Parts: sequence; structure tokens; C-alpha cells
Amino acid sequence: MVNQRTRGVLALVVASALAIAACGGSSDTAPSSAATAGVATTAATAGVATTEPGGVLAGVCPEKVVIQTDWNPQAEHGGVYELVGDGYTVDADQKRVRGPLVAGGKDTGVDIEIRMGGPAIGFKPVGAYLYENTDIMLGYANTDGIVQRYASLPTLSVMAGLEINPQIIMWDPSTYPQVRTIADLKATGTKVRTFEGIAFMQYLVQSGVLDKAQVDGSYDGTPGVFVAQQGKIAQQGFASAEPYIYRNEVKNWGRDVAYQLIYDTGWQPYAQSLVIRSAERDKLAPCLKKLVPVIQQAQVDFLNNPARTDKLILDLVKRYNTGWVYSQGVADYAVTQMRKLGIVGNGPNQTLGDHDEVRVAEFIKKALPVYQQAGGKVKDDLKPSDIVTNGFIDPSIKL
Repeated sequence: MVNQRTRGVLALVVASALAIAACGGSSDTAPSSAATAGVATTAATAGVATTEPGGVLAGVCPEKVVIQTDWNPQAEHGGVYELVGDGYTVDADQKRVRGPLVAGGKDTGVDIEIRMGGPAIGFKPVGAYLYENTDIMLGYANTDGIVQRYASLPTLSVMAGLEINPQIIMWDPSTYPQVRTIADLKATGTKVRTFEGIAFMQYLVQSGVLDKAQVDGSYDGTPGVFVAQQGKIAQQGFASAEPYIYRNEVKNWGRDVAYQLIYDTGWQPYAQSLVIRSAERDKLAPCLKKLVPVIQQAQVDFLNNPARTDKLILDLVKRYNTGWVYSQGVADYAVTQMRKLGIVGNGPNQTLGDHDEVRVAEFIKKALPVYQQAGGKVKDDLKPSDIVTNGFIDPSIKL
């Protein structure tokens, strides 16, 4: 799962480069309720909570629903952290938070445990990590990672967490005023720095958007080279983070960058999808039918009122104390960008969290040659129904 891992490495080394130490305690299972006070209940949220009697998940879901994220707590994970109710406990050593699983502030009758990814799991792809830790029910995976590993470690996406992948290529608009898109960089011959072997760069070269000679796989995630080159190179990043960080938190830069989403070049995996081990679909179906709509609505509630959950996220960053730097400013910016750019959105049929199977089929056609050329073992006859399902989605839930 190249995208998630590279995002993790990027964020960690950028944080180190900014030389800001994360603060906070490291005591185990420190309880907190202040950070979860004041859960907002919207009319839509109340609808989810009141369609069933109290304890909507009790008896059909495990007593503890475990979700594995792909990185340190951040606003892009807001939809699942929205589910953590009042009185949560934090295990700072294991990098986990546990509390009652709530829907619109109402207890569903089971607990939720959210586990940190990235450095906490040795930077392993979550889709593979699920097979090493079978107590995890749901994990984050991108469509490209699902395709890449399906032949050996099959996973099924039950909800598309992000409608649009926030990965970007960015450049200095003052150095390249004529550049409006990634394709425009081709004529300039500009070096484009990314992590080595990243799938979308292989796609950009194969599709002719960029020349192979432009690809520079030496990117280490820090802003140092970009700054030292005074913007004469381009590099990868995330629309929900780097534009804010470079303008406000990289002191030797301190100005805007221009960028285009990789999504807009035609490479369109779903990002941060919630996946299960494929063989467990029937076993988990009764729970997923009730749980997935709760998660859908939590994503809506977070985007509409992120303050309470952002406070929880920042509290966890402080307690986990991994060196990851995450400010309120970045969190606010991420929420704004997720709405502005449709990173979280309803999709073409006005439903949040479902999968467009035509889009998935088109992505599979593009992705298979990329992975085959790279020497990967992939399932040649892979179908959208192998890797995604809308069977647990409530189509009435939308932003």
C-alpha cells in the first residue's frame, strides 16, 4: 500500500525537519472525558441513533470493535474518531484509544478501539497487517493497495473513507508561472521528486503525463531540498497538509505553493477505505449492516462540527508523543480542504461512503499494468466486486 506508507514517512520527516517536538505524557491508560464533552447531535445523526432501540450494535457486533488506522491521529481520520465516546482511555505505549462507541452521542452498546498505524506498526501496510492481527475488524486501505495485494492478502472495502485521494504534485508558482497542471511540468523538464517506486509516478510516466527522465525518486519527505533549490524542483505532498505547512510552518519558505491532485491526472483510487479480510464478509455481515451506516453518519457529523473530535485527535497526538507534529492550524486546514476539494464527498449519486464500481473497474485496468511492469504478482481477472461492496451502505446518508 504505497500511498499510505509514503504519507506516513512524509509526515514524520517533515515534522522532524520543522524541529518541533510533540509534547505530552506517556502514561498508560490515562482516562479522559473533558476532550469528548459536548457531542453535537444533528437531525441526521439523531435519525441514525433512533431508528433502533438503545444499544443498536449490542449483540450483533463484537463487544469491542477494533479499527486500525494508517498513521498518527489526524483530521482525515475524523470520521472514526468521531465514534469515540465520553470517558475514553488511552494506552500511550500501545498507541490505542478505547471508549464507548457512540452514534450521535448515544451509546451503541459496544466499545470501539482505534489503533494508530504508521510507526506504531512498523510502517506496514494495514491491508497486510490485518492478516497478522486477526482481532482487528476494520482497517484503512487505498484501492491501489487492495489491488496490489489481492492475490495473496485479499481485502474487501465496505466503505470508501475519502472520495478523492489528497495526494498532489506541488511546485513554486513564482518559479513556474506558466505551469497550471502536472502535465505542464513536462515541457519544463523539471525534476519531480517522489518516494522511490511510488505507483502513481509509474502511471504518470506510462501515460505520458511526465517523462521518465524527470522522475527523481530521492525524496525523503523533508522540505530541505525544495527550499534549497528555491522551488526549481517539484515534489509530492498532500492537499490537506503541505500547502498550509509550507506557508505557515516551514520558516525558510513561508509562501504559497501551487499543486494539482494526482486524482485529476486519471489515477483515482479511493483513499482510506475501511476494509475487512475478504473471507469474513458473511461472518461480519450482521454487524456491518448496522455499523457501516453509523460510520457514514459519523463522517458527516465530523465534517459539520469537527471541534470536539479535533480536540480528541490533538489530545491523542500529545499523549502518544511519537515525534509527530500536528497543530490545530493543520487540523483546521485539513477539514477546510476536505470539503472544498471534495476529498470527503457524496460522489456522483449523492451518497457518502459508497463505491462507484465503474470507477473501480477503470482503476483496475490502469493499475494492473503498473504493478505487472513493476514485477508484482496480481490477480489478472480482478473484478470490482472482488474488492469493494456497497451492500452495507445506507444510500440516504450524505453531506
